[in-house]
Parts: sequence; C-alpha cells; structure tokens
Amino acid sequence: METSEAGRQLIDGRFELVAPLGSGGMGTVWRARDIALHREVALKEVRPPDPATAAAQPGLADQLRERAVREARALARLAHPHVVTIHHIVEPAPGTDGHPWIVMELVKGGSLHDRLASGPLPLADVLRLGRDVLSALRAAHAEGVLHRDVKPANVLLRPDGSAVLTDFGIAALHGSTGLTSTGVLIGSPEYIAPERVRGEEGLAASDLWSLGMLLYVAVEGVHPLRRATSLATVVAVLDEPIPAPVRSGPLAPVLERLLVRDPAARPDAEQLEQLLRDASTALTAAPATPAAPPAVGRYGPPTPPPFGPVPHPYAVTAPLPPAAPRRRPVLLGAVLAAVLAAGTVGLVKWLPDGTDPSEGAKGGPGGAGRSASADPAGGQGSPAPSTPGPKAGAKKGATPEGSLLTPANIRTALAALKEQTGTTGFVNLRIYDSYVIAAVPTAPGAKTVDSWQYRDGAVTRTGPAGTVKDRVPLIDMAKVEWDTLPALLEEAGQELGVANPTSRYVIVEPWMMDQSPSMRPYLSDEYGQGGYVLAGTDGKVRKVYRSS
Repeated sequence: METSEAGRQLIDGRFELVAPLGSGGMGTVWRARDIALHREVALKEVRPPDPATAAAQPGLADQLRERAVREARALARLAHPHVVTIHHIVEPAPGTDGHPWIVMELVKGGSLHDRLASGPLPLADVLRLGRDVLSALRAAHAEGVLHRDVKPANVLLRPDGSAVLTDFGIAALHGSTGLTSTGVLIGSPEYIAPERVRGEEGLAASDLWSLGMLLYVAVEGVHPLRRATSLATVVAVLDEPIPAPVRSGPLAPVLERLLVRDPAARPDAEQLEQLLRDASTALTAAPATPAAPPAVGRYGPPTPPPFGPVPHPYAVTAPLPPAAPRRRPVLLGAVLAAVLAAGTVGLVKWLPDGTDPSEGAKGGPGGAGRSASADPAGGQGSPAPSTPGPKAGAKKGATPEGSLLTPANIRTALAALKEQTGTTGFVNLRIYDSYVIAAVPTAPGAKTVDSWQYRDGAVTRTGPAGTVKDRVPLIDMAKVEWDTLPALLEEAGQELGVANPTSRYVIVEPWMMDQSPSMRPYLSDEYGQGGYVLAGTDGKVRKVYRSS
C-alpha cells in the first residue's frame, strides 16, 4: 500500500485519504487531499460493504465497478453549478481484484437529509432548493441522463445555501446497458415514482415526482407516504392518499400538480420551473410567515423504518388529497402475488445503499372535471352552457381592496375571469388573500385545461394545466354560496384551533371520494398547526382534517 509523507494511504499516487465521511452499500466515501493540486476532495471507494454481502450476491463487485464508471460518465457530462463536480476516476488494473475510486468535489455544507433532521425548512428556502435541483435535473435530462434516486440524502448544501445534486450511480443513461436484472427495481421506496413501481422506466417525469416528494418533505417536515416497511411504503406510493400540506402556502398548488400518479399529467420541467418562480413571486407578495418549528423525528414518526435515510457520506456536516388511485385492489393483489411467487422478503430489491391531490384535471392544479358536457354545478345530465373559448389576452379591471377571501372580492375575481375565459364552469378554483388561480377547459367540450390567474384586478393565462378527467363534474363557481365563506373560515379556525392563521387559502373542486363539489379552507398558524375542513359549496362542514 502506497502511503504519503504523513503515513496516510495514497490512492493513484496523489490522493491522500484523511478520514472517512460515511459508508453505505456502494462503499465508503473519504475526505481526502489532492497533494498534486493542494485541494480537498471527496473520494468514493466503490466496493461491497462486507464480505458477507459480497458472498450473498455473486457478481456484486463487478456490478459496483460498472456503476462507478456509469456515475463518473454521467457526472462528467454535466458541467453544471447544481451538479456535484467529478474530477477523476481511478480504475483498477485489468485482471486485479481492485476497485474503482471516484474523485469529486467536496461539498462542505452538509446534506439536505442532515438539515431536515432538525426540522422543516422555511418556505423561501424550499422554493430556492426546488429551483436548484430542478435546474440540475433539466441539465441531466438534456444529456439523456435520468437520475432515478432524487432524495434528501442525495442533495448537498453548499455554505451559501445553494443545492447540489449528487449520486448518479444508479442513473439511467441513454444507450447504456441496464444494470438491474428483470423484476428488480432500484431506488429509495419513499421517493420512487409510482410508474417506476409498475415497471415504466425511462421517463423524466419520474424524477420530477421524486423532486415533488422531496419538496413536500422539506417544507412539511413529514413524509406523507412513509410506512413501517419498504413493502408498505411502496403500496402507499401506488395507491394511498397524500395528506394535505398545511405549511406550503403558494407551493401547495405546485405540489398538487406534481404529485399525481399519471406521469403524463405532471407539468414538464419547463412548466415546473415557471410554477416555482410564480410561487416565489406569490410568497414575496404575501405577508411574511414565520419559519415552521422542528418536526418530531426525521420526516415525522420518531421510529425510522428499516430502510430509513442515513447521513450523506459525500458531505462534511459543519391534508392535499392526491390523485385518485389509478390501480385498484386487483393491482395490489397482483403486486403481492408477485412478491410471494418470487419468494422475496419485499416487493423490490433495493440497492445495498438504498436509504431511506385531489385528482382532477390531469396535471392541473388539483381538482377534477369531466368534459364540458357535464353539469358545471355538479348535477347529472344537464349540459354546460355554451360559452366562447378563452381569450388569449388579459384585461386590467378595478383592483379589489383587502383580501380576496371575501364574498364580494371573489365575485369580482370570477367576473373578471369569466370575461376572459367565457365561463365560470371551472375544473377547480384556488383562492388566496392576494390572488386567485382557476383551472379552465380551453373550450366547451375540450379535454385540455388552462391555468388562469387573477391578481391586482388583472387576469392572465399562466399556461397549460393538463387535461379534464372523465366522469367528474365541472363546478359552476358562480353558483357556490360565497356568502357562507366568512362563517366557514371562522368555523375552520375554531375546529382546527387556529385563532390567528399565518397561512390560509380555499380550494373549490370535486371531492375525491364521491366527486361532489366541495369547498375546503386550509389554515395554519406560525407553529405549523392547522389543517383543513371539508365543506359543501353551501358552506356546511362535513369533516375536519387536522395536521398531525
């Protein structure tokens, strides 16, 4: 073994190992010094974690070597400020039992996983984080690289707060040979996209689902689908409702659009970037919200599951209801049958280092609608009124005074939206203190939906919002009993124990359980306490959902 003057092990004659930073199933990451360039680096030693693992999985060492080369090539393609920089790869001599070393940038700010152990992030920081990671994913996707394991442990934070995406070791490169055997799924169960569980690979939208789940965890402080076992978590990813976020403010509609189980319904990367920018703008315009308090435990429950996250080895540590299940119990039965038939312990075989809304318009900002032939008020068999198609422009009207969450100001906003879109039969409507967002079919009978925004008296089309889902009615927002809203907000505050909300908004859309038109006020205070109440469009409360 070659050593430095200080008696430390030298790799490739120039990289002096200083101290291990962490280890996992893919090997150990070391803090090291490049004695040729006089700089600190991180070295990833790619080898099976122990002889027992290697003996139990013949060929694992060769697979790890190939993954190391894959990671190096993936990262080498991406010269990007939010992708960890790879400097060099040391490959073992042919015919030897050596293992590769990946030499990369040493990020000194710690990992997002480390940061979240002390509680959720402020919303402004989460929005910045989302834009940084999305920027990295867009660069990767442009080079034909899918990450496939976006999670907090794989996001590092530089001292200036910017995010760096790393661990492309299981990334899929176009034109490269797959590294998993038939039926084996790699990735972290809590952040894996549902279509990947179903066997659909090669979709950039899958990385965006994982990013959406990461942002949910970062701002809410809990993982909405985390269960006691990997198998239970995967089943939840496939079919279980996603609790409504209560701390997300203007990010909530973005999460709702992103965390839908149909990948075709999610916004693409370009649309998502604009949505995040819009949310940042809305946050800046809104009154400041105090930072949320630390959550109990990591991402919620104090007892981590068997595949819980571990500190990242590269770094120096210094209720929105989801899309209605697309797969019914027959799918779950088939999944479990496959597990039993394979004789495996769980549904999938994770990598050794695996660590740890209401549906409506597909990809729309939540809610659902059917074709415009449906009764916009939620009745049966009544055709929607024939209306002209949406106008392309925007018109400035009188600016309402005070919050938009009043009956008079909501009606003013609806009148302005109708003037531009030609209808009040919407897929859904989201009302905040300073702006309103509506999902509107692009024409009578159209399956496509646009997102429209009302702010400061002006109406603007903000972009496509997916497609209308069948068998779910549009809602005629003009027929909602808005005069009941003040009493409903007061009742929600009493039921949720939120006397002085620092975040509040109202969603009007078909309820996912029975598709009946619903009105849902969301409230939270400076301590993150709150939730939402489910009411009919008559303002009568049906159920109360409190945040845990």
